[in-house]
Amino acid sequence: MDFALIVQYALSGITVGSVYAIVAIGFNIIYCTTGIINFAQGEFLVVGAMTAISLTQVVPLPVAILGAVLITTVLGGLVELVFIRQVRNASVLRLVVITIGLSILIREAVLHIWDEKPWSLPYFTGTAVSTVSVLRLVVITIGLSILIREAVLHIWDEKPWSLPYFTGTAVSTVSILGAHISLQVLWVLGVSAVIVTALTLFLRYTTTGQAMRACADDRMAARLCGVNDRWMVTLSFMLSAGIGALAGCVISPITQTQYDMGAPLAIKGFTVAILGGLGNSMAAVAAGLFLGLLEAFVVSVLPACYKEVVAIVVLLSILVLRPSGLFARRETSALRTA
Repeated sequence: MDFALIVQYALSGITVGSVYAIVAIGFNIIYCTTGIINFAQGEFLVVGAMTAISLTQVVPLPVAILGAVLITTVLGGLVELVFIRQVRNASVLRLVVITIGLSILIREAVLHIWDEKPWSLPYFTGTAVSTVSVLRLVVITIGLSILIREAVLHIWDEKPWSLPYFTGTAVSTVSILGAHISLQVLWVLGVSAVIVTALTLFLRYTTTGQAMRACADDRMAARLCGVNDRWMVTLSFMLSAGIGALAGCVISPITQTQYDMGAPLAIKGFTVAILGGLGNSMAAVAAGLFLGLLEAFVVSVLPACYKEVVAIVVLLSILVLRPSGLFARRETSALRTA
């Protein structure tokens, strides 16, 4: 395999792996404060991206993304207040089933609001590739040169020329070790890094973050120390939803957004969370990159349909061989180790 092609696959894997890591972090935030797995996490990405797409019709793109994140954050809080908090003394299994039902409910709502066709935000930097191929432009210029060969010969000499793209412009790309990637990929990687760094700083150095860590360590002890543990749970849902919405907005120009993409993302995020050790958000980053790279290189040697099988195989293998995760050394939580 050509070295540039290997780099291309690696960059693709790192990009999707970063998204998986963000979804896994959303799982971990809620798991640490409630002990449940929120399988509606993937739907938050879809709602965030779809809301931003609608808002771009009336406001500039940055304002649309900010509005979508805020709306989805509020939605996350409402989910906890209306569906989770009202179920008192419920088992973890019952709460998990509730989140699965919520994911189905949100998915159907998205389907009725935005229909089933794919949508996408515009590229943050540059534009999408024009649909007119370079080959077609070359053929057109050759045809024109035949018709006006003598005129061109006297005016522009014999070297070949080509017309510009008929619509749009070429995509803004950068070259890394011979591989070409869209600038939107850099946005994905940059936003992912900012999310992880900001979350770490928030949990470690702010009073609210320290209160969330206290709830993760011992919820009853935190309550006796004056921490409002119910508010911490609501905040965890809001924070998880907001992070998911931002991730959905960033990846939308690359992958497009469809009403039913939340469930596959939730499965990938859950796989990464298990792989890194439930509750360990820093390990989730490494696990997300690992899964993304594994998928990318599997596609390079096998048909693309096998890509979706990779996450399931990894998930089952980890659950059977090492349920605590590859990076887990003891029973711990992301909020505790952040």
